[in-house]
Amino acid sequence: MKQTRITELFGIKYPIIQAGMIWTSGWRLASAASEHGCLGLIGAGSMKPELLREHIQKLRNYFKEKSISKPFGVNIPLIRGDVDELIKTVIEEKVEIVFSSAGNPKPHSKLLKLSGIKLVHVVASVKHALKAQDAGCDAVVAEGFEAGGHNGLDEITTMSLVPQVVDALTIPVIAAGGIADGRQIAAAFALGAEGVQIGTRFAASVEASSSNAFKNKIIEAADDSTRLVLKKLNPVRLFKNKFALDVIKAETEGASAEELEEILGRKREMKGIFEGDLDEGELEMGQSSGLVNEIKPVSEIIQKLLREFNGAVEKF
Repeated sequence: MKQTRITELFGIKYPIIQAGMIWTSGWRLASAASEHGCLGLIGAGSMKPELLREHIQKLRNYFKEKSISKPFGVNIPLIRGDVDELIKTVIEEKVEIVFSSAGNPKPHSKLLKLSGIKLVHVVASVKHALKAQDAGCDAVVAEGFEAGGHNGLDEITTMSLVPQVVDALTIPVIAAGGIADGRQIAAAFALGAEGVQIGTRFAASVEASSSNAFKNKIIEAADDSTRLVLKKLNPVRLFKNKFALDVIKAETEGASAEELEEILGRKREMKGIFEGDLDEGELEMGQSSGLVNEIKPVSEIIQKLLREFNGAVEKF
């Protein structure tokens, strides 16, 4: 797999980023991805600042015990009410890479850059990609609406989004959304991306902190098992369990944003992903879940991605 501006920027062997997913991307998953040549991200979206600090320190202690020196990063959703405290935590812990999402990076970019942090922002449109570049980001993740979790309202696919963002920017572009095997990595490079970010495939790994019930549901998923819902609130792609079907029914019947808020309630993501409530929890996963057939260690997932990538490239 070729070296790109992304491998150079982060000092990694492979241009593959393990996504910072809520209730899934703890220190074990991030350390495993980084240890085996990719960039691992701790997902701060489901962590209080003190818990984020604990995960960062546990990852570093693990590397120290194994005499490993590898880069890693933290994903911070900017809509968090305690975003300033999360940013303070990564600065105090001397984290060198931050991926931001779900918000505007500009109010935070100056502080992060002055702290020597490499900043990457997740975008779902060319307009927001240009704003991220203008804010001083070192790269962007162009994420199509095939991705699990929260998505853009315009529902732009990865295949359409990535080349348009590549054409519009001078900074490197990381492709994301629906990528779970090496063939898709090769396709992303053909579109001009210099790296890929992968979520759902790593969510079904041994090291992911999500529940086994959730991981097994990813394995069971088919091509049509997910749906983008809650568009009147904050669009999110979910496995079509009882909760998601209740939301779809309410949306079909014209439910207001307030009514959808009431159905959503609180802590649905934790209930579904971390606690394994397969009926009433949010089971966030991408359309690529239909490609995921086994729960495997991260090391084996990465080797399989490389084999698939090489096999795809050799056909051309």
